[in-house]
Amino acid sequence: METEVRTWAPIRSNVSSARLEELYHCSALLRRTRIRAEEIVDEARAMLAEAEREGDPGRIVMFSTQLEEARSAYRRVLDAYVTICRRINQERQAILQTLSGVA
Repeated sequence: METEVRTWAPIRSNVSSARLEELYHCSALLRRTRIRAEEIVDEARAMLAEAEREGDPGRIVMFSTQLEEARSAYRRVLDAYVTICRRINQERQAILQTLSGVA
């Protein structure tokens, strides 16, 4: 039985390491997506401010709508980001606990 555990330990370790690598890349992609969503909201806010300074009612209405859409999309991205980050952290902890139990 002990020999069998030793045989599977390197395989589990390699699979776990690969999975941790995937989780790291997933986290990085999510971070970039969240940051880009923030930038879009900032850009929409700047365009609205410019339209307000220029007193252009048509553009104010258009950019107000776009800003609200950008904020709504950002909230959805942020909710997904938080949810997925929690899941990634839970999976990472489970993998690390498994690896420490194998060692």
